[in-house]
Amino acid sequence: MREPREGMRNDWADTLRRRGFWIGVTAMIVVVTGSNVAVQYPINDWLTWGAFTYPVSFLVTDLTNRNMGPAVARRVVYVGFVLGVVTSFYFAGGRIALASGSAFLVAQLLDVQIFDRLRRAVWWRAPFVSSTLASVIDTALFFGLAFAGTGLPWVTWAIGDYGVKLAMALGLLIPFRALMPKIRSLEQAKT
Repeated sequence: MREPREGMRNDWADTLRRRGFWIGVTAMIVVVTGSNVAVQYPINDWLTWGAFTYPVSFLVTDLTNRNMGPAVARRVVYVGFVLGVVTSFYFAGGRIALASGSAFLVAQLLDVQIFDRLRRAVWWRAPFVSSTLASVIDTALFFGLAFAGTGLPWVTWAIGDYGVKLAMALGLLIPFRALMPKIRSLEQAKT
């Protein structure tokens, strides 16, 4: 009698892991593609609408890392990268798609690494520090590659964007903390 229960438990844990992986990938595609469209609509010389959507990608990465570990978080980043670039080519154009893909891949992988090193610290440190540091790289790469030489105010957009990313990194600690009990229950289901 004990064997079927153990097998069912492992099947359930595998199902949760697969579901979590695909939820993370889907969220990445939506956030990245939406942000790549939104970045083309300036609010002023300091901000585009993409500044308010893209930081959610760090929340997705950090929740995946907390729930399923750095290996799965990296897989979500890789699959999100490929599919995000493809959809961004269609919805936002080649230059934005390539700039976004380059910045996304480097910054998200850095986020995974920093988060993993800080994961045992106080609950807010890993998501806040990893998002803040990875955002520096993401912002510099994206705005430099996407808009340098276009005559658009990309330097001020980058400064404004980073300021929003800092505020969002702080604000997104609220949903991160709120989702931690759900993540803990999923972690317990894995064992």
